[in-house]
This record gives sequence, C-alpha cells and structure tokens, in this order.
Amino acid sequence: MRLAADANVLLSAAVGKAALRVFTSPGVSVVTCAQVLGEVKEYLPVLGKKYALAPELLQSQFHLLAIEVCPSQDYRDFLAEATRKLHHRDPDDVELLALALAQSIPLWTNDHDFDGCGVECLSTAKLLKMLDTPKL
Repeated sequence: MRLAADANVLLSAAVGKAALRVFTSPGVSVVTCAQVLGEVKEYLPVLGKKYALAPELLQSQFHLLAIEVCPSQDYRDFLAEATRKLHHRDPDDVELLALALAQSIPLWTNDHDFDGCGVECLSTAKLLKMLDTPKL
C-alpha cells in the first residue's frame, strides 16, 4: 500500500504516537512532497516543547522514518486540479493533493480539509485497523 502522507501524521510518527505503527507495517510505503517536509520541520520544535523532547531527538526520529520525497515534476500536471479542489481550504495542502492525484494513491491524514477532493483519505486509526498492526 502506497500512501501520500500529510504533515500531521508525520509529526505524530516522529513523536512516537500511533502513526509510527503504520511505518512498521509490511507492504506500506510512504511518500510526500517537499512542502509537507517544510511544515514538519517548522512544527517539530513546537512538539518538542509540548512533549518535553529535545529538538535534536525529534529530528533524528523523523529522519529515521522511511519517507520518499517526490519531486514536484512528478505531480505538477495535477497542481491546477488540486488548487481548484482546495480553493476554499488550506492552500498548503495543494501539493500533497496533487501528488495523491498524480499517483492515484490514498492520502494519509487526520485532517478533514481533503474530504470530497476525489481521493481516498485514511486516518491513522482507519489505517491501523485495516493493517491490523500490533501495538509497539
């Protein structure tokens, strides 16, 4: 199963929450775009403070996650469609939606901004149930 991951699930995995279990599931591959990585890097220090974790530790944990970063040329032909579908929502989500559309893969997100955008959206809870992953 190939998934286009949103920042919220990547941040959850980096701090060791339930999303981390998706990364340990056999047959799962996670892709994202550079824009999402920028968002993750912006919020890692915030989560470090919230959970009393050193920023260096969180960055190290994040870099250990198996994430393929797709170049923008892989999905640029879908940017106009994604922009149209998200015109009244978060413009930061356009590239990730374009990636999911280009690769015809589900979005892994806990954000409802993608609802009704023409791609399957899977929350971490739904994915874990589908994958039937054991707790770490």
